[in-house]
Amino acid sequence: MRLPLPMKLDHVNVYALEDDDGWTLVDTGFDTARARQIWQGLLDGPLAGRPVVRVIGTHHHPDHIGLAGWFMERGADLWMSRTAWLMARMLVLDVQDRASPQALAFWRRAGMPGDLLERRSTERPFNFADVVHPLPLGFTRLAEGDMVSFGRRRWRVAMGHGHAPCHATFWSQDDDLVIGGDQLLPAISPNLGVYPTEPLADPVGEWIDSCTRLRALARPDQLVLPGHKLPFTGLPFRLDQLIANHHTALERLAQALAQAPRTAVGCFDILFRRRIGEGEFGLALVEAVAHLNHLHRAGVIRPAGETDGAVLWGA
Repeated sequence: MRLPLPMKLDHVNVYALEDDDGWTLVDTGFDTARARQIWQGLLDGPLAGRPVVRVIGTHHHPDHIGLAGWFMERGADLWMSRTAWLMARMLVLDVQDRASPQALAFWRRAGMPGDLLERRSTERPFNFADVVHPLPLGFTRLAEGDMVSFGRRRWRVAMGHGHAPCHATFWSQDDDLVIGGDQLLPAISPNLGVYPTEPLADPVGEWIDSCTRLRALARPDQLVLPGHKLPFTGLPFRLDQLIANHHTALERLAQALAQAPRTAVGCFDILFRRRIGEGEFGLALVEAVAHLNHLHRAGVIRPAGETDGAVLWGA
């Protein structure tokens, strides 16, 4: 099933797998009036009024766990990794009316233009609680290597990192299905971002490591059910492609910084090779910082001065 999102990536895929006692849902979409109405129609129609016995959150992002708490209040159990649950619970409770000093300092150091920084300093920022239902206490933990059963199949749990910490993927032991969430996507690469909560993180390195590790489980015939876009086969090739895409971007970035120092925002044209609009600016900024952090950790680049409070990076 596909639920609408109010952004450029305008949908999220959710899945229902039937068990003898009801349904297992994988991911839920945002908590909005429209999404609840769509879900009620699905529950009354294709899901035939049978109970939702469990909800699996592949990771903590709001388009995937927005309605998990709503289903829990209706009797469902929640299955997630411990890290994903803690992240979701923390972010739902952390409501901000204004951007924090740490966020403003992070954006300034990345090179956010002064006029946009000034505007962001007075605007109410996006809060998880805007689109995520409160999460009641209690969940079932998913961990690397677990064997779990739902949808009349046995699944191996494998964790990915980079896009989100402890992102759960599921590999059927009884047929060729793989539930990939945002860790295994066709055609697009998920955002790999660094945030003020952990400004020195290296999600790009974690992503490349995860793709390399998950490739050992991948077969060309597996049908991957992704969090966005269409189900696909050819997973080994796709994982190689995802790894190569980031290596290529890192090489372009290192070569550009060898010519002249740049801020993170100044790297947009090198990384994305297209114009970044204001609606995409935040995601582009955190991804640019992520690639710079990876090169810095590798010893390829270093801070080379500042301009208007923004760090300049040079090879």
